[in-house]
Amino acid sequence: MMKLNGNFALITGGTRGIGYATALMFLKEGAKVAITGRSEKHGEEAIEKLKKEGFKDVVFIQGDVSKSADAKRMILATIKQFGQLDILVNNAGIYIGGTAETASEADWDSVIDVNLKGTFLCSKFALPYLKKTKGVIVNIASCDGLVAEPESVAYCASKGGVVLFTKAMALDHAKEGIRVNCVCPGAIMTPMLEQDLLKSGRAREKYFKETAESHPIGRIGEPEEVAKAVLFLASDDSSFVTGTALSVDGGLVAQ
Repeated sequence: MMKLNGNFALITGGTRGIGYATALMFLKEGAKVAITGRSEKHGEEAIEKLKKEGFKDVVFIQGDVSKSADAKRMILATIKQFGQLDILVNNAGIYIGGTAETASEADWDSVIDVNLKGTFLCSKFALPYLKKTKGVIVNIASCDGLVAEPESVAYCASKGGVVLFTKAMALDHAKEGIRVNCVCPGAIMTPMLEQDLLKSGRAREKYFKETAESHPIGRIGEPEEVAKAVLFLASDDSSFVTGTALSVDGGLVAQ
């Protein structure tokens, strides 16, 4: 029996990486899915790939989660498309490195606006509809929200904020039947990791070898492995779980 049969989900940043893998897994488990992203091109490509997989119950909604008007419009467009909302996955995120000294104010604002403010805005506008369905929110934080990483001050601050935002929301809305949890991935083979490689200026083979070795399991994770954790938290399998931060990091933060 499919775990999400009859559920309607919105996944922000759903065109690539963890978001795309989550959308694909949700569709396989019977959900109807809306994915969002800033790039219309990436959105069209994602929808084409998903439809080639045989799934028709998926739509793309273009928008920027850091903008209040866009966040509200994406929620309303999902309701217009599906009639209800059962699951919100706040996955949209960006990474810009730097210390408190080297990071620009613009870099700080960009990271906080997308990663933290975007999670707040989408949750804010989704909550009235999730109350009706006793729905679920799953936020994508990071292992960098649990332990610090050098030269990642804005990213760590944003993801640490997501972890505590998750716990606060879980307390605020438990009596309304809404569960709120987050997943904290380690290094995952996504476009974001590729971007970090390019910005680092390091040799590709050395970068991936050192990144893999920093995880006790000895390798970099795959988007599908994070998507499985999101599925668990979004489904009734986790019916007694709320306010948790689930590490999917190959043992990274256990060190």
